[in-house]
Amino acid sequence: MRLKDILALASIQGPARTPAERLKRSCHSVEDMRKLASKRLPKSIFDYIEGGGEDEFSMRRNRSSFDDWAFMPKWGSVDNMDLSSTLLGGPTSLPFYLSPTGGTRLFNPKGETAVARAALAQGIPYGLAHLSTTTMEDVSAAAPTLRRWFNLEPIADKVELQAVLDRVCRAGYEALIVNVDCRSIGHRERDYRNGFTAPPTIKPKTVVEGALHPRWALGFLANDAIAFPNLDAEEPTGPLASSPDMWRTLLAGAYEPTDWDDLREIRMRWSGPIILKGVVNPKDAALAAEYGFDAIQVSNHGGRQLDHMASPLDVLEDIATAVDGRLEIIVDGGIRRGSDMVKAIALGATACSIGRPYLYGLAAAGEVGVEHVINLFRDEMMRAMMMLGVTSIEELRTNGRELLRHKSESFPSAPAKKPADSENSYAETSL
Repeated sequence: MRLKDILALASIQGPARTPAERLKRSCHSVEDMRKLASKRLPKSIFDYIEGGGEDEFSMRRNRSSFDDWAFMPKWGSVDNMDLSSTLLGGPTSLPFYLSPTGGTRLFNPKGETAVARAALAQGIPYGLAHLSTTTMEDVSAAAPTLRRWFNLEPIADKVELQAVLDRVCRAGYEALIVNVDCRSIGHRERDYRNGFTAPPTIKPKTVVEGALHPRWALGFLANDAIAFPNLDAEEPTGPLASSPDMWRTLLAGAYEPTDWDDLREIRMRWSGPIILKGVVNPKDAALAAEYGFDAIQVSNHGGRQLDHMASPLDVLEDIATAVDGRLEIIVDGGIRRGSDMVKAIALGATACSIGRPYLYGLAAAGEVGVEHVINLFRDEMMRAMMMLGVTSIEELRTNGRELLRHKSESFPSAPAKKPADSENSYAETSL
């Protein structure tokens, strides 16, 4: 090939003009964003995102369960692709939301406000954690038209419960996400090795890691202390302040015994939608439907709690059968590709949710990074559905199961031909 032919085919790119353009050129998957985030953060902070409970089997199983399902596309015209959907009675541009995550300003100084703005720009809901590091009121002010949901633990004290619900309502949150998987904190051994304990232990390597990541260290030191202002019924005033007790709440746990009666109390006191997050047992899913909850989130807390749990995908079909359309089903855990979301919805999920992937984006590039991750999922879902021969999310929910085959299921084989006898063998084999 001559040089002029090569030059005619080649595209010479100038320098990227914006952070979004740089990400588009260099980060083509969630894994690319994960690698970039690992460079931006000290190891102990990155490990807090990455780690799971004990031997991290649950976390690995969350990922590997998607590999057990194979696609079987169908042929036909695919026109007017539409990824929009509804969730908890409202619109969403994509069939997923951003899950609540604790300690978010550890990964980027803008923390939850950056995540909220990115979700608003992309037209999807955002769940704010009760262990968030920005007040719920500030998140509302940053993204007033965002579909905002608030996450909390069951509260046995009825006076305290009502006071918290009143604050959430005043701040304009439309739905609750109630955890039912945190009776104890999982044994997260990466954190213990890194000194990420309650309260945190500063080791020599902690100082070295901070010095090797000056951008992160400057952002950490120049902003309000990492605190958890949404645990109480009253909005805090003045700069946020940290304390050992707060860190003990995040890392050691301070949970009181609660049961289905406490969940029923929340249902009675809150008029909006409620998601029960952490349901993995079909019997619990059926009870949630009987008690009038609007949705369940099939989740093992990203593999951070009980190790050797079934993955959400492992139990999804059984749960869908148990609830029989009486409530919506959201799935999280191990989702790294748009094709993973396609599989979950085809198997009975109403929608999905992500946590670690958007935290990679936040750590790598702030608000722009979160948007980039959402767009990766958007593009991958579009591509997977087009190649499957599916036009819409509704079609995927209705007919998706016939487009999947589990590795344990035998693939149908063509019927065996009858042996041809000597007289008609020529005629049969020539057909």
